[in-house]
Amino acid sequence: MPSPGRFNVLVADFLDETLVEVPILDDVATLSLGRAMNETELVPLLPQADAIILFHDIPRFSETSFEVAERCRCIVRAGVGFNNVDLDAATRHGVQICNVPDYGTEEVADHAIMFLLALARRMLPCHDAIRGGLWNYTTALGTPRLRGKTLGLIGCGRIGAATALRAKAFGLNVVFYDPHLPEGVDKALGIHRAHRLEELLEQSDFVSLHCYLDESTHHIINPATIARMRAGSILVNTARGGCVDVAALLDGLESGRIGFAGLDVVEVEPLDDARLRNHPRVLLSPHSAFYSVEGFVELRSKAAKEVRRVLLGESPRNPVNRPGPRQD
Repeated sequence: MPSPGRFNVLVADFLDETLVEVPILDDVATLSLGRAMNETELVPLLPQADAIILFHDIPRFSETSFEVAERCRCIVRAGVGFNNVDLDAATRHGVQICNVPDYGTEEVADHAIMFLLALARRMLPCHDAIRGGLWNYTTALGTPRLRGKTLGLIGCGRIGAATALRAKAFGLNVVFYDPHLPEGVDKALGIHRAHRLEELLEQSDFVSLHCYLDESTHHIINPATIARMRAGSILVNTARGGCVDVAALLDGLESGRIGFAGLDVVEVEPLDDARLRNHPRVLLSPHSAFYSVEGFVELRSKAAKEVRRVLLGESPRNPVNRPGPRQD
């Protein structure tokens, strides 16, 4: 229990220690670890929480949770995306929701380029062939020259822009589709803009996703959009699993419309689709693109500092809603 005059901050999920958060919050709050994996496990821990740090293990923080989190002033989503929080319920209950939009930019951009290089350069078949006792360049047949090829970015925020700059260093032509960005971003980055998704897909040899998950981007990669892609395209997803229709992706791989796929995220995590897990032309990582030693500390410290600001009555730096008074 928190001491009189102190706040109680609940780290809802994911973490099993608070070594980063304690030095930032210890003078104003008591921290507790929820270690919850779903909302049912979380609800009993909420009544005493003045603020919550939420990661991605809990699929949904819904009206049910807000109803019992009567003391909660803010939830800081320790990550870029916040689609696992019911923003309407948060606003209705007067709870400030924030995110950490600028951590891990370098790591995710690096990871996307790593996927692209590994897949384009046929690292998987070469590695497997050598492990099988072979040593012959023919296992790399079909490898394209990167310079002069086109990389299409779906989403060009912080991470998309960082990916674009890296891709340009390899001589790739970069085009992006992002209806939310103002005009002129293409000029600032020295890349090209597509105003329709179909336009981007039809001209891209490689496609990399860097968008939020919302109603407009859920299954943005689907049978219709895959049909617009160039035959043999490489698809990379380091954004959100729900942006890709897995059944459509598998069909695209089988038809050859998609040559290879690199996935850091999938719609259901942990991955439970054996077809995807074992597909010879799919390269997987376990939602780890965000991670580096430095990046993980940055994420956690920025989340804790945002909690501190809200609890002390300061303006948050990264609000994602505008809550009014609680409507209990």
